[in-house]
Amino acid sequence: MTTDFDLAVIGGGSAGLAAAGVAAHLGARTALIERDRLGGDCTWTGCIPSKALLNAAHTAETVRRAHRFGIHAQDLEIDFHEVMQRIRSVQRSVYERADTPEHFEAMGVTVLHGASRFVDPHTLRVQQEGEPTTLRARFIVIATGSHPRIPQIDGLDEVSYLTTETLFDLDRLPDHLLIIGGGRVGIEMAQAFRRLGAEVTVVESGREILSRDEPESARRLREILQSEGIGFRLGVPIRRAVQAAGSVRLHLDDGSTVSGTALLVAAGRMPAVHDLDLPAAGVRFGESGILIDTRCRTSARHIYAIGDVGGGHGSSHRAEHMAKIAVASALLKSRRAVDDRHMPDVTFTRPELAHIGATAAELRARGARFETYRFPFDRIDRAETTGATKGFILIHTTPWSGRILGASILGARAGELIGEVALAMRNGISLRRLSDTIHPYPTYGLGVRRAADQWYVRRRPTTLLRALGRTLGYRGDVVEIGPDEVI
Repeated sequence: MTTDFDLAVIGGGSAGLAAAGVAAHLGARTALIERDRLGGDCTWTGCIPSKALLNAAHTAETVRRAHRFGIHAQDLEIDFHEVMQRIRSVQRSVYERADTPEHFEAMGVTVLHGASRFVDPHTLRVQQEGEPTTLRARFIVIATGSHPRIPQIDGLDEVSYLTTETLFDLDRLPDHLLIIGGGRVGIEMAQAFRRLGAEVTVVESGREILSRDEPESARRLREILQSEGIGFRLGVPIRRAVQAAGSVRLHLDDGSTVSGTALLVAAGRMPAVHDLDLPAAGVRFGESGILIDTRCRTSARHIYAIGDVGGGHGSSHRAEHMAKIAVASALLKSRRAVDDRHMPDVTFTRPELAHIGATAAELRARGARFETYRFPFDRIDRAETTGATKGFILIHTTPWSGRILGASILGARAGELIGEVALAMRNGISLRRLSDTIHPYPTYGLGVRRAADQWYVRRRPTTLLRALGRTLGYRGDVVEIGPDEVI
């Protein structure tokens, strides 16, 4: 077996698979090392199973609410075991279509299975079955991902709890699921399990869920989730966890307790770095992961780190973006940088919550001058036809030019809609140009254009229009429209 490579990738998750694929297509002799199964968190414990579970939950809710459309379904029956079986089928399908070793070997990638560690800056030892393999590479990409962060809570280590690594092994729906953490994972799973029939309580030490999103949007989503029966305990840290007969009890700092039959810890992620012997390679790292520059280079200039291990925030699209930047930097000497300014994020609840760029609070903290344009989903005709009228579109722009600084979309298909905003934002497309772009009717995407239309509303030269009307002999008057009104 060849043990001398142009580029070696450690880790076969979304970041590592993208890096190996790009490198192979650029003609580099590439090795891909994975200690477990190719596909990583995205295929096995993250994106794919969580979205499949959410789809089942949303389907159940659609049946419950079908009467709104004049459709009267029989009593809903959910077979949780069958739900989980379908999720595993979807995982296998995704794996077999795009993640198998044979798929990458067909590209010319050498796939090795085993744990790896650095011997020196250019040498890796891979512990495979039997004798370990030692390989050398001109460039190395670290894409080992992350694992669930377990908070320091008294008694938690003596409690039976779930994480994303074990959640999708369930075959029985918990009666009452407690969730520690109000981030994207915690909130998505809260709605999924609630819509599948479980009682759900989210415990979050912060004062609001989804702290990285626009506060107004996060608050409104929480209110919608509360209306579905999800309980929230916000702003109160957990003092102690106790395992009782058939239940878990959390003691909070305010003296109260919450109890459930199962506990999911969704309190963030920790970079997977400790088995790599990074000091042997001269690679510096900290609590948030391996220290990298804007081109994903580590303190050892020929070694790159991408995805969660490089301080990522758990999104596969950011991991894949970093993979392209890193491989292009290593093999093509590209000077492109990771574009975090235009990195969208989505919470796949219903309604979805999508975000890009700066929030209003962040802009105010910078002392930036900005305007906010909004359009409600109940004014989008397509949303009215489907009954998905909850939510709104918020876009923050520079005061006169309408250049986009940030946006938040709470509503149906927000994850798709934010893509248009991301394209406009990255390429300097103003609200005026968005408004002038013809969008098909009736679509959800028309809501983005209608939000952009508000730029014209605010810029109307009322005095000039009145004078023009008098000159042309018009008999009506120009209608006054307030800054927060929509047309």
